[in-house]
Amino acid sequence: MIINTGQRTDIPAFYSTWFMNRVREGFVMVRNPYFPSIVTKFSLSPKVVDIIVFCTKNPRPMLEYLHELKCYSMLWQITINAYESDLEPNVPPIDEVIEDVKILSKKLGKNSLAWRYTPVIINQKYTIERHIKTFEYIAKNLAEHVSYVVFGFLDLYERLQKIHPEIKDCRDDEKIILTKEFVKIARKYNLDLRLCSKEKWLDQYGVDVSGCMRIDDYERCINSKFDIKQKMQARKSYCSCYLSNDIGSYSSCLHFCTYCYANGSRNEVLANTKKHDVNSPLIIGNITEEDEIREAKQESFVSGQISLFN
Repeated sequence: MIINTGQRTDIPAFYSTWFMNRVREGFVMVRNPYFPSIVTKFSLSPKVVDIIVFCTKNPRPMLEYLHELKCYSMLWQITINAYESDLEPNVPPIDEVIEDVKILSKKLGKNSLAWRYTPVIINQKYTIERHIKTFEYIAKNLAEHVSYVVFGFLDLYERLQKIHPEIKDCRDDEKIILTKEFVKIARKYNLDLRLCSKEKWLDQYGVDVSGCMRIDDYERCINSKFDIKQKMQARKSYCSCYLSNDIGSYSSCLHFCTYCYANGSRNEVLANTKKHDVNSPLIIGNITEEDEIREAKQESFVSGQISLFN
């Protein structure tokens, strides 16, 4: 099975101590965001966890624990954008995160690393020209250290529109210009460029729209084939990525990025993080008498057949 740590919050950046406590105890519990009294218990045994996916904007707090995670295969998707504190208040500077990516790549190999440049937001400060310049700067520095790069545009979720009505999607002509330029840059630095966005029609400009966390990406990390009988997908209308098991919690990320789909209001996030207990099996809060705990059905996807990835 595949464990994901970053679709609801940034665990490496803010909850690395909690996560390592879960690894040491061998299990984690996840509260259902839609039916809060239902809690799923996942084993973290390497016998059933084939790969852990870390999606983060700040991997540094987790670096000291890499030696304890060596029994797991890992895929790190690290977001580095052009934005400053007006859009990403608590995200480290670009060059600092670039250096952390290089450290991870040296320790794990480039097949375990991907760089994300998402979402692209265009305004008077973050112009098309600034995005192109920043994208090339990061690409030049990371080309030898990541296996692919992902970019995408904004999903205007209802929650996001309500909290930040000033955040707008790009126009189609802007998306075309950026896609063409990003494709040129990716080719220049021999980078595999993917689109993580609903605009599948941009494939006509040379970008891969077949998914940013595909089964073959996981297979490349572990150098083995997966035998997955039921291939669930996220956002089935346009996303081709394989749906993994996320252990995070919404409205708990302290980056406070203004475009975030996973956070509610700032007060909601702060209230939730006050409930965080590094010794709890849950990332936010603790188990109560009213909770119904369900054991997840888990099995390894590894078929035993070794791949021939380079």
